[in-house]
Amino acid sequence: MAKKGNRVQVILECTEHKETGMPGTSRYITTKNKKNTPDRIELKKYNPVLKKVTVHKEIK
Repeated sequence: MAKKGNRVQVILECTEHKETGMPGTSRYITTKNKKNTPDRIELKKYNPVLKKVTVHKEIK
C-alpha cells in the first residue's frame, strides 16, 4: 500500500508579463515536493506571448 505523498500541484506565473501591459498571461502547472522545497519556487520557462524565456514564480 502506497503512503500519502508530499507532492502538491503549483501554478507558475510569468513575472515580466505583467510589466509589459500586453493582454493574456503565461502560466504553467507543475508539481513540487513540499517537504524538500517549502518555499516558493522560481523556474525559467518559455513565455509564448513575449516569445522568450522568462522567470516564472509560484503563485498561491
